[in-house]
Amino acid sequence: MNSVPPASAREIRLLCRSGFFSQPTAGLCPSEAQANLLILPSKYASDFRNFCQRNPVCCPLLGESPAAGDPSFPRILAKDGDIRTDAPKYHVYLNGKLEKVVGDIMDEWDQDSIAFFIGCSFSFENALAEAGLIPRHIEKGTIVSMYRTTVRLNPAGGMMTVFRC
Repeated sequence: MNSVPPASAREIRLLCRSGFFSQPTAGLCPSEAQANLLILPSKYASDFRNFCQRNPVCCPLLGESPAAGDPSFPRILAKDGDIRTDAPKYHVYLNGKLEKVVGDIMDEWDQDSIAFFIGCSFSFENALAEAGLIPRHIEKGTIVSMYRTTVRLNPAGGMMTVFRC
C-alpha cells in the first residue's frame, strides 16, 4: 500500500488524496521543491507571513493558499493540489499540543483557514546525493534528523514566538 515507485509530484499527491500513500516523501520527486505545511486561522496570517520574512533561513516561505478558506495550492507549487488531502499525513495541533495524526483534514479545514508552505530539506537532498552525500535518513528509510538549538529567531507582529532556528 505504501510502496511507491518513482513518480511525479502530481502522482504522489493523487496517491495521498486517494489514501494509497502515507509515508514521508524524502527521496521522492528529486527535481521538485517539497514543503512543510502550516495552517492557521486567517487572523494570524499577516503575523506569520512577517515572521517568515524576518526568518527566511529556517522559515523560507514558498507560498500560501490563494485566500482564506481556499484549499487549493498556490499555482506556482501545483495547479490542481488540494491542501486538505494531498499530503501523506497531517499532524493536527490544538493549543500547541499534538491532538491527532490523520490522512486528510477535510473535517478541520474551514472558511477561515489559510495555509503556508515552508521550504524543507527534502528539496535539496537530491543535490547532496548526486555529490555522493546520501542523507542517512534516506539510506535508513527513517524520518529526517531534527535538532534543538539556542539560536533565537526574529519576532514578528503580535505572535509569541517560541520557535528556534
